Amino acid sequence: MKKVILGIAIIALAFGSATAKEKKVKVQKIRVAHTNYYKPYDFVNDKGESDGFEVAVLKEVDKLLPEYEFEYHPTSDDDLLIGVLQGKYDVGTKGVWVTDERRKKYIFPKNPIGASVIGIVIRSDTADKIHDLPSFAKFSGKLVPIGAANAQYTVIDEYNKSHPDAQVKLVAGDQFGATDGYVWVNEGRYDAYVDIKLSFQNNVLVEGAPYAQYKDKLTYITYKGIPTWPLFNRKQQKFADAYDRAIEQLKKDGTVSKLAIQYFGEDVSALLK
Repeated sequence: MKKVILGIAIIALAFGSATAKEKKVKVQKIRVAHTNYYKPYDFVNDKGESDGFEVAVLKEVDKLLPEYEFEYHPTSDDDLLIGVLQGKYDVGTKGVWVTDERRKKYIFPKNPIGASVIGIVIRSDTADKIHDLPSFAKFSGKLVPIGAANAQYTVIDEYNKSHPDAQVKLVAGDQFGATDGYVWVNEGRYDAYVDIKLSFQNNVLVEGAPYAQYKDKLTYITYKGIPTWPLFNRKQQKFADAYDRAIEQLKKDGTVSKLAIQYFGEDVSALLK
């Protein structure tokens, strides 16, 4: 009887061990690409670690998905986009906005990972007359040209379509972005420059910023929040669905909002509402 029990125990132990190994084999490694410089969204910190709001959110997603194991690859914009497209990476994150062209190349999940705040930069001496896009349209509507391929162009175009009586003068520029927008607005060549809030902070407000001389001459006015998304390789629909389930839970329990406040100083996703 003792021999029989011992034999059963050995078999059970062996089966349990095999099951554990089988489960371990089923864990799928996910190669996550992120930009290595775009603070506070995605970057490499002083310790050489992958960091940033979107990285932190994905690390929380990883905790909720035991069937996946994430590994992070800091890289450039071009390598991220090409790498996810070709399957070198399974998912990439870099504060991405959705466009029709990108939808043709990548899987976009149902839920964004965060938000980017967009608005206009005006001269501070016009702040008593310009409070938002409609009042800017009334003032002059004279906007720095935006590259037609830039997602910011689409944002303003959609605004014009929904505000037929308060049109902004939208002109397609030759370049993707106008690096001299701050200068042109300050000089009076144009009356507003569409910009990301984070870019304005980094380029004008922070100490040592390249356009710090305009700190007291320019004012930023928030327009709205734009969803930012992770890009999934076209073969990763199952993983994208798993991401959606996890991110919904993280938004519901307040984790995403908490991380946004930690990295941005405000809950930027609240602007999406």
